[in-house]
Amino acid sequence: MKSLKAFALPVYLLVLLFSTKPVAAQQSNVEKYVLALHEKKFEWMCHKQLDSLAAVLDDRLVYIHSSGWMETKTDMINDLSSGKLIMNKVTVNEATADYFKDNTVIVHGKGVFTVTGTDGKIVDINLYYTEVYIKKKSNWLLVTRHASKLP
Repeated sequence: MKSLKAFALPVYLLVLLFSTKPVAAQQSNVEKYVLALHEKKFEWMCHKQLDSLAAVLDDRLVYIHSSGWMETKTDMINDLSSGKLIMNKVTVNEATADYFKDNTVIVHGKGVFTVTGTDGKIVDINLYYTEVYIKKKSNWLLVTRHASKLP
């Protein structure tokens, strides 16, 4: 006769298997918050809401565009203010967030970035991007971002 322990593990695994929520439903409140913040950040960039934007950028920000152009927090704010960087619209097609160690969230996304180039032409750029947010005191701040053009 099998022991009760030998029977309990398979039953426990079956209960666990059929009682778990779908992956999307398991997203933490922190991940949901940072995903919303990451989209709001794009909106602030497009509408030049620089005070709101500056509040979510870490002072050590490294923002790398798909062209290899790298900006600091100061560069980004100045470039948006002066018109050197013009973001017209950002459409996030998909984005996921992973929460690590109480103070780090990594966002992986894919979207269309409508920008005005240095020649004045409006172009759509399809990108993959990764953003890293850290929690400082009670605020989530973007500390780094790197983008690559989709093939």
